[in-house]
Amino acid sequence: MSDSRKLLKQAAMQIGAGGSAGFVEVCIMHPLDLVKTRFQLQSAKVHAPGDPHYYTGIADCMKKMYRNEGFFAFWKGVLPPILVETPKRAVKFFTFEQYKKFFLFGSPTPTPLTFSLAGLGAGVTEAILVNPFEVVKVTLQSNRAHLKEIPSTWTVTKQIVTTQGIGFRGLNKGVTATILRNGVFNMVYFGFYHSVKGYLPEYEDHLQEFFRKVGIGFVSGTLASCVNIPFDVAKSRIQGPQPVAGQIKYRTTLGSMAIVYREEGWRALYKGLLPKVLRLGPGGAIMLVVYDYAYQYLTLRFPD
Repeated sequence: MSDSRKLLKQAAMQIGAGGSAGFVEVCIMHPLDLVKTRFQLQSAKVHAPGDPHYYTGIADCMKKMYRNEGFFAFWKGVLPPILVETPKRAVKFFTFEQYKKFFLFGSPTPTPLTFSLAGLGAGVTEAILVNPFEVVKVTLQSNRAHLKEIPSTWTVTKQIVTTQGIGFRGLNKGVTATILRNGVFNMVYFGFYHSVKGYLPEYEDHLQEFFRKVGIGFVSGTLASCVNIPFDVAKSRIQGPQPVAGQIKYRTTLGSMAIVYREEGWRALYKGLLPKVLRLGPGGAIMLVVYDYAYQYLTLRFPD
């Protein structure tokens, strides 16, 4: 097989494995992403205790959502991530593998710095591609009406384009926050996972090896979530409904973080951390493990 065909084959397998990882992860973990977004959009100036839409914790949020919006409301806004997760994760894992080649800095094998910088590059690339879907997803997730009453994904997308356009106040609003959120997350996520996985010995037993990867993936997703959540809060505030209709309060990433800190305290920059960790801890493990096994399967299925 020629070198060019071999590279194309590897790229196809990386894209296929990455897409599979993204699809499985989003279908399982989306409800926690929705709960995280609800907490990040919750402001003391808008939602006060006693408000039926004020949430005191994850269980309280889920109970009120189930009672007021129905069971399938936990998958509100799931269509945009499903539509984008397959290509998004495919791009994420594919570009990570390509960026690794650029950040070897003369080393014969990848180093922790290589993995971290490649993860940063993959996160930035991923964020630019998926931001419009994030805007639609957050708009749908912020709607507290019963599931039967909320508009469709296509209706929301058309409304955003018609009223706000496709620029930085429309489908691409909050793109800087998304870049920072995804870039920082993937830098920690890939950097930690591949560095630690390389230091810890593999098990010959398949079950033990599976749990080794799951454990490292869980810690990777948890650490990355804790580091990048202030950017995630800023992103949700920018992309979600503004407190006063017709007035844009949250414009820039750092400006939004400053407003949240000034009005609600530093802890507000970590709103939604628990559901985020509950989602991206196991979600991060699911993605990396599914990717590893899917890539191994494709390698065996389509040998050179």
